[in-house]
Amino acid sequence: MRPFEYQRAHDAAGAVAAVAARPGARFLAGGTNLVDHLKLGIAAPDLLVDVSGLPLDTVEELPGGRVRVGAMVRNSDLAAHPLIRKRYPVLSEALLAGASGQLRNMATTGGNLLQRTRCLYFQDVTTPCNKREPGSGCSAVEGYTRNHAILGASERCVAVHPSDMAVAMAALDADVVILGAAGARTIPLTALHRLPGDAPDRDTLLEHGELITAVDLPPGTYSRSAYRKVRDRASYAFALVSVAAVVSMDDGGTIGDVRLALGGVAHKPWRAARAEEILRGAQASEDNFRQAAEAELESASALGDNAFKIPMVRNTMVAVLRDLTGRPADV
Repeated sequence: MRPFEYQRAHDAAGAVAAVAARPGARFLAGGTNLVDHLKLGIAAPDLLVDVSGLPLDTVEELPGGRVRVGAMVRNSDLAAHPLIRKRYPVLSEALLAGASGQLRNMATTGGNLLQRTRCLYFQDVTTPCNKREPGSGCSAVEGYTRNHAILGASERCVAVHPSDMAVAMAALDADVVILGAAGARTIPLTALHRLPGDAPDRDTLLEHGELITAVDLPPGTYSRSAYRKVRDRASYAFALVSVAAVVSMDDGGTIGDVRLALGGVAHKPWRAARAEEILRGAQASEDNFRQAAEAELESASALGDNAFKIPMVRNTMVAVLRDLTGRPADV
């Protein structure tokens, strides 16, 4: 491990200024991903600015029914918070599906959004990886691809985003509050992460020195929600495929609003916009669910080992929607 300096931040503005001034500086929060990368040699910052003690660890109601989640709220605390369990059960379910209890006690909301792929080649510094070392090549394209992307990949990178929480937040239309050297800004969570394109080393649209300070959740206008994760083990495994769904439906079975997000299939939480378009105003039926899933997957492309993900996504989407619309409303 390369030696580095360590600073404990006393306020968000000071933390941003410290990191923005040093190209090799990084923020440190829960450390559940970054510390691994320091040990593996993936990350080698010359300064770590510890933001874990900043007063960004509350969940509060905002005017208009929105809820603000501080960036330092731990995953376990967020999953158990009464406001989240009552208004956003899909988010609580997604958080509890991720990692282990010990890791959720350490991991923060902001850090969860910024965790990096678990692609084996990204984590193995002896192999070429465009995400770790731009221009070096992608070992996964001709390698072991069982866990890799089927949507939005490029010839330079086929890695997937590992977060469960981010998938639920994408379905909820959450916003991300960011503080940078130029001031504060808010962007949709669906615009935070990016597809790999020709620059897979960039996971997000954040500029160096920008700090996530909160996530804002909109008022819950849906009546049913669920998060389903398909994985190799019953716990402590990343998603092969996951689906977050929020649905509103009238008494006659006509779908009003529907928002769907997929995990384990792309370089970012994948908002299933094409499927949503087909389902809005349609009758809740298995045929319509299947038609929507097929339309969403028209652009899917499998690699050598992950062709199973395409029918798995379709079947999981159909099952989640069938179960959601066939049960009583959440609220």
